[in-house]
Amino acid sequence: MKWIHAGALVAAMLLGATLWGPVLPSAAVAQAAPSLPAPERFLFWTPAEQVVGYRSIEKIFPTRLVRRAGAVATLPRSPAAFDVAYAFGGQAMNVARFMARNRVSGLIVMQHGRILLERYGLGRTPGDRWTSFSVAKSVTSTLIGAAIHDGSIAGLDAPVTRYMPELSGTAYDGVTVGDLITMRSGVKWNEDYADPKSDVARFAVQPVTADGVDPIESYMARLPRAHKPGTVFHYDTGETDLAGLLVARATKTPLADYLSRTVWSKIGAEQDAVWMMDRAGHELGGCCLSMTLRDYARFGRFFMQGGGGVLPAGWVEKATSAQVATGIPGIGYGYFWWIGQGGTYAAQGIFGQEIYLDPKRDLVVAINSAWGGADDDADWESMAAFTAAVSRAVR
Repeated sequence: MKWIHAGALVAAMLLGATLWGPVLPSAAVAQAAPSLPAPERFLFWTPAEQVVGYRSIEKIFPTRLVRRAGAVATLPRSPAAFDVAYAFGGQAMNVARFMARNRVSGLIVMQHGRILLERYGLGRTPGDRWTSFSVAKSVTSTLIGAAIHDGSIAGLDAPVTRYMPELSGTAYDGVTVGDLITMRSGVKWNEDYADPKSDVARFAVQPVTADGVDPIESYMARLPRAHKPGTVFHYDTGETDLAGLLVARATKTPLADYLSRTVWSKIGAEQDAVWMMDRAGHELGGCCLSMTLRDYARFGRFFMQGGGGVLPAGWVEKATSAQVATGIPGIGYGYFWWIGQGGTYAAQGIFGQEIYLDPKRDLVVAINSAWGGADDDADWESMAAFTAAVSRAVR
């Protein structure tokens, strides 16, 4: 099985454009904390800058707190040592070699709620949060489910314009919430990262205007239609930010607060999370929720086990079934989740962030990394080889 992002998944690179919005002035950041990397170079931080910046997002960008609540969920540990032996690229591999090759800052393997392996690298400690990049997309779609369950959103067939009336009269007329979270809006979108005039390069750098409309929403409203809604899969990270705005509008609650109320306060999280915001002060539905490694694993298991009563009946099964073909062999797409083979699925983010779930084995693998390249096929292949080896090892 290959979790390869290929051309479409490089769309996560738009996070660079998204993040030009909420930057702090470089001089101010440098004056406050000289060791922090410059925000405007987020996608181009050096390896040394990555290991500082990825665990210090709230010191570099505007964020909103996702508050935890209640007792911390205890994660028992297996007394047995855990390792895997497999081959990749003609080399014999194990946990240590995988972590070194992929510049892994945190790796946790958990089965039946028991930690089989927890290991850190790159100077990270268990108390350090790490940014998720596009893993946040899968959290945002989960909040869509929570909002349907509590009645804030009528259902997946509800029109997007019901909650975002500013989009009436645009290409989003006729687009449903379900179309949005399966990347089938039919709205024309250019994700060419070599083209400075592409949508991905421009949509998040729009100025905040006096009318109060979020600049991302305003940009998306100007896009033309390319296909009939619900017919064609086209990866569009701009719409994941739109999905986050939709949840906030429907629930009349900031996205971070809604996440706290529905999920973070229920999973026994050990720390508050932080969520990066756009220029207008709205959380980025497609990016950059920071949490500890064990809380990545807690969220993964919470979701895999059905969502603790905050999601509609059958939501997880539908969200993690291939709703559309992606054009990538063996890979489907659900509700902002990448669907693999054998019932496995994953939330993924550039530079090597992943929550890999194997329900048949009640297995959670959470990985945080600082790859040298944002979206290199060889790195995704290496990660897929490792997670497949773990699934084999826990049969």
